[in-house]
Amino acid sequence: MKLDILAVAVHPDDVELGCAGTLLMEKRHGKKIGVVDLTRGELGTRGTVELRAQEAARSAVILGLDARENLGMADGFFRNDEEHQRLLIRAIRKYRPEIVLANSLEDRHPDHGRAGHLISDACFLSGLRKIETADDAGRPQEQWRPKYVFHYIQDRYAAPSFVYDISPVFDKKLASIRAYSSQFFSADYGENEPQTYISSPEFLNAVIGRHQMFGKMIGVPYAEGFITEKMIGVQDFEAFVQMDT
Repeated sequence: MKLDILAVAVHPDDVELGCAGTLLMEKRHGKKIGVVDLTRGELGTRGTVELRAQEAARSAVILGLDARENLGMADGFFRNDEEHQRLLIRAIRKYRPEIVLANSLEDRHPDHGRAGHLISDACFLSGLRKIETADDAGRPQEQWRPKYVFHYIQDRYAAPSFVYDISPVFDKKLASIRAYSSQFFSADYGENEPQTYISSPEFLNAVIGRHQMFGKMIGVPYAEGFITEKMIGVQDFEAFVQMDT
């Protein structure tokens, strides 16, 4: 299946926090959207691998994803090396996205930054025809390089290169986050497990505040921020959000 937008994340729930609103908006615009999770989040303090997979599946339904898969890399111990780049190149060539949304290049969690660089490198290398890969049936894959890689902003604040208005779908984005009841604050999650940095009500309040701040920059209620390493070009000023700010 060819996708228009592929979001790649090191942990199940990174996409929901970082760019779910953008995926939802692009789905509204008729685009095919998907997610590739690099790890199963098995080092997470709360929940289990099996529960996390169920939560990711629930979120996929909320987001209306056309595809979601997990590459099964080792949480915490994957590397930006040839082995892991080839795994991701196979997925990029499988879905042939025009745009990839990726983890931050630097963040509180070291996995995020390492994954951000892995994704950037794999997207470039995927366009080299002399790197040979095969699909699940053993057939050779053709090279494919996404047109853009945009890094969503995660825990640590970074000045965005641009922001995307997600106001019409913000409630649904929050629902996709709350699908991970083991990870984030939920009165329905009754397991006697320790509280973590992300499981308090204050964390979700901060997430909402960040999106309000990005929205204020362009005069809308909520927005998601992205950083690009590649210059963006436009052919039509009508693409801009034109608000008096």
